[in-house]
Amino acid sequence: MRRFNTAGPCFPDEHYMLDAESRLAETRSLIMNKHYFVIHAARQSGKTTLLNSLEQTINQEGSYYALYCSLEAAQSFPEPERGIPQVFNCIISAVKISALPFKKEIIDAAGKTDKNELAICIKELFYHICGLLDKPLVVFFDEADCLSEGTLITFLRQLRDGYINRGRAPFMHSLALVGMRNIRDYKGKIRQDTETMGSASPFNIVSKALTLKNFTEEEIRALYSQHTEATGQIFEPRAVEKVYWWTDGQPWLVNAVAVLVIEEQLKNDTSKPVTAEMIEQAVQAIILRRDVHIDSLLERLHEDRVRKVIEPVITGRENAISLSSDDTLYCLDLGLIKMAAGEMVAANPIYREVFIRTLTQDTQFNLASKVPQIPWLLPDRIDMNGLLKAFQEFWRENSEIWIEKYAYKEAAPHLILQAFLQRVINAGGKIIREYASGRRRFDLCVLYAGKKYPLELKLLYKSRTEQDGLEQLGAYMDKLGAREGWLVIFDRESDKPWEEKIYWKTVDLPQGRIHVVGC
Repeated sequence: MRRFNTAGPCFPDEHYMLDAESRLAETRSLIMNKHYFVIHAARQSGKTTLLNSLEQTINQEGSYYALYCSLEAAQSFPEPERGIPQVFNCIISAVKISALPFKKEIIDAAGKTDKNELAICIKELFYHICGLLDKPLVVFFDEADCLSEGTLITFLRQLRDGYINRGRAPFMHSLALVGMRNIRDYKGKIRQDTETMGSASPFNIVSKALTLKNFTEEEIRALYSQHTEATGQIFEPRAVEKVYWWTDGQPWLVNAVAVLVIEEQLKNDTSKPVTAEMIEQAVQAIILRRDVHIDSLLERLHEDRVRKVIEPVITGRENAISLSSDDTLYCLDLGLIKMAAGEMVAANPIYREVFIRTLTQDTQFNLASKVPQIPWLLPDRIDMNGLLKAFQEFWRENSEIWIEKYAYKEAAPHLILQAFLQRVINAGGKIIREYASGRRRFDLCVLYAGKKYPLELKLLYKSRTEQDGLEQLGAYMDKLGAREGWLVIFDRESDKPWEEKIYWKTVDLPQGRIHVVGC
């Protein structure tokens, strides 16, 4: 019986899956026209599934031979003296389990190739392989961006040399370099980061860079319908809509939500339909569990180049992110962020939530023993005024100490307040977060006992900060149908006295009442 897959590549006889090759149909024309190209996409988007499918169908069709080769084993060897022999071994291992003919002859030829001739041994190996074959060879190098520094450059230069001499010596007909990163972003640290590698760049043989897109809502529905056809278990329409909203079609997340509902919540009882409420529960479990997929992405938050991009997304800072910068491209390729409606945002609502929870995790734990308990939780509502006045007092006494604990120092006020509000979630409430670069604000909606408590967080940048905040929060309240809101403004000027920073005032607008909370 087939199942939803969250571990490794998908196989048609084992897993529910969309047709891999139809997700990137352009590969076939590139191969036919002898191109060398790149396929890049975020982690667990279906890259290896695609390559396995391409290798199998190309070999079955008979016009070419196809070889899949993972370079992951060479990841730990940036110096070519050790890395290039590892790449050589990866190729031989791939040949041994491939559908290529003349394997004995290929392996014999490899044994006669001197792997210590670092500048030519990979090229020479493919001269031997292609010379033995009676049809053109197509190679898919998976995890190509695992290579780095001297190993990467030496490997790519041999591919380039073989490419430009294909008219005189047998070499690969077509190849794909596959990984999370576009080849333009590969970093060969043989020079200073601010310098280029010159006109003889080994990257200039690549004709095109393709990327795997996330699933559309219709594709999610088609994937889930395979389970319905096999078992009779239906996904209610609102359930599919919820999956698409939370995941933005990220393939691993789409499968993981289904696994959690079907296998863990329903215990494989296919007589019960999958509802929107079940999807919500599964999403919250994914956020809390931090499976390997989530954890591997969140580890990136500690990288300085990722912080430079994620921090202005959290604070809403304008003009802080350049679409052409290496750091932005890096975060886009990793699948951490995306561009939506002219703003840079978290790649999907699940990531948006786990970013904040991860960055505030230690603070949440420490605040439990540092902040006095106040009677903010009433039988049918939250005393948001009391909660935020307690935060003002805490912020005045402790902000300098707590900010120093954060690598994300500009975003620290936003993060510390959200750690403070975490007790709402712990008490059975919910927080909806909206943030993006360019907004100069961070919107929150606290939900508890059927009531909505909209908040907007802003850093004081200019004299119009408060007025802008009132207008923006008023519009947010109107959208939510709420009549009361809280505008929290953080003043980071170190020479200003706390008596001026800490204040509370209430403003009545047509949309309702707004409490301005100075911090």
